[in-house]
Amino acid sequence: MHSNIEANYQRREPGSSVCLQSRHWAFVMSKQNRIPMLPQAGKREWIASVNEKKVVESISSDSILLDVLRDQIGMLGVKRGCDMGTCGCCAVLVDGEPRLSCLTLTSEVEGCEITTVEGIADGHHLSPIQETFTTYGGSQCGFCSPGFLIVITALLEENDNPSEAEIKAAIEGNLCRCTGYQPIIESIQAAAELLRSGKSTSNPTSPHSDPHPGFMGDDA
Repeated sequence: MHSNIEANYQRREPGSSVCLQSRHWAFVMSKQNRIPMLPQAGKREWIASVNEKKVVESISSDSILLDVLRDQIGMLGVKRGCDMGTCGCCAVLVDGEPRLSCLTLTSEVEGCEITTVEGIADGHHLSPIQETFTTYGGSQCGFCSPGFLIVITALLEENDNPSEAEIKAAIEGNLCRCTGYQPIIESIQAAAELLRSGKSTSNPTSPHSDPHPGFMGDDA
């Protein structure tokens, strides 16, 4: 009996409706009877401050901070790079200290103040290091920039007159494939000088003078 059924099945054309239907039901049955190889992580409530705003999220107990910040809170400035802690793209500040979010369990930073690159500006008013990154060419493709901006913010908070050696030590965990690092170092030095001078950067949302005065109204 068994051999007759097997022979009949083998005689079916691979693309026949009978064969396809058999495969479909085999798939459905296997899916219904599938047993997870590993137990699923439980869910829990997580509360923290992200860019000075309280957030309450339901997270998996084994979730990674990078995933929660990007996928649940929407902080897309935190970049996913290597997932191994070697590129620095995912750096955030946790209570003012740089941390690699791809290596940080979300449960480890319960109740902490987390700052992403979206939180270092004052609204539309760029921070000094963001301003100098744009004017000195510290950012080119921009993918690694959030990680650099985070660690540099921490550096300048602690030391507003870092030496070149101190700057290089601060950014040694951040990889950039575009700039060759010199424009980044120059950007940091310019930002430090700006901080020491006490001057503030211009507000990009302020009204600007008309670049073509009288252009529209000379003949009016």
